[in-house]
Amino acid sequence: MNLSIVIPLLNEEDSLRELHDWIVSVMEKNAFSYEVIFIDDGSTDASWKVINALAQQNQNVKAIRFQKNYGKSQALHAGFAKAEGEVVITMDADLQDNPEEIPELYTLIINEKYDLVSGWKKKRYDSVVSKNLPSKLFNWAARKTSGVQLNDFNCGLKAYKNEVIKNIEVSGEMHRYIPVLAKNAGFTKIGEKVVQHQARKYGETKFGMERFINGFLDLITIWFLSRFGKRPMHLFGAWGLVMFMIGFAAAIYIGISKLYRLYNDLPYDLVTNSPYFYISLTTMIIGSQLFLAGFLGEIILRNKETNENYKISNKINMN
Repeated sequence: MNLSIVIPLLNEEDSLRELHDWIVSVMEKNAFSYEVIFIDDGSTDASWKVINALAQQNQNVKAIRFQKNYGKSQALHAGFAKAEGEVVITMDADLQDNPEEIPELYTLIINEKYDLVSGWKKKRYDSVVSKNLPSKLFNWAARKTSGVQLNDFNCGLKAYKNEVIKNIEVSGEMHRYIPVLAKNAGFTKIGEKVVQHQARKYGETKFGMERFINGFLDLITIWFLSRFGKRPMHLFGAWGLVMFMIGFAAAIYIGISKLYRLYNDLPYDLVTNSPYFYISLTTMIIGSQLFLAGFLGEIILRNKETNENYKISNKINMN
């Protein structure tokens, strides 16, 4: 199979049939073998009813329905697990991503041997203040932190080699950073293609300004995990050891200083009257706690189990 097109959605009943027909037109025009996988992320409108009708009309349509809204990352994770195509395309269901871009994205993966190609909505039709400017700042921070040189991390239109999506785990709200997850998994040939952005035709956006705050917090998380997620002792253990040694050295100095004064009959105070005693004691305690945090982190990593992070209520054409 040439293509798997994974489409997460939430309350997009008005756009689904038009999007489906557009995708089918592109697939037939280019003679692609394909599957379209809709992931209904707990929609409360008639989205699932529309998907059922599309599946009866087109055997290439498959679908998963979550019991409730778990988020885009969980939807993509479920879609990736089922995707069988040589190339996997992700796109949003709101008609802002253009299916006509799919053949060129496919060519870049197959002929140019990219692991991942991300869309870049260079010309946007969103509000400048509420989306464009925060998006530019967010993408700049993501580039600097991750080392992945993309202009638009948050573009839903992306193409992946199947091997990539089978070797990454998208959880929490990490869908924004799939290129970073891919890089951390060893897939370094990551490209970018300017794609057409279209104004939303139906409904309204499901994301508010809070997504940028959450995005920056997730960026810090993924930076930390990419550097120390597999070796927490290297961070907590190192800092713990440094702090403990500083505190211990300070305690030794305080003790030697008192012994020196006693030996030479010089005036002295109780060790506990010195603020430096408490500073050194606190430093050693914090150092010990950091070291234990790193040690416990290593134990957890070696014993962790994979947890199911969403529940599916219905499927269509899924084995």
